Amino acid sequence: MQKKTIRERTHRKCAITGRITGFGQNVAHCNKKTKRTFQVNMHTKRVWVPCLGKFVRVRLSARGLKTLDKNGADFLVTAGVI
Repeated sequence: MQKKTIRERTHRKCAITGRITGFGQNVAHCNKKTKRTFQVNMHTKRVWVPCLGKFVRVRLSARGLKTLDKNGADFLVTAGVI
């Protein structure tokens, strides 16, 4: 059996929103159902945090990036991500 890489083993969870992989079904025209997963749109982002005075690397979903843009990088500290 082949070992999984570190990227495959890490949990796909957003640090801000907490979104994780969802499960559901593909439904064919004949109404046949097969299992599938809904992956989170994850991005690794290097963010400057002024109150810490350094860059921090965080894994966020697309929604989490929008939240970060809206609230600023200091929000990561108050949210307990860092």
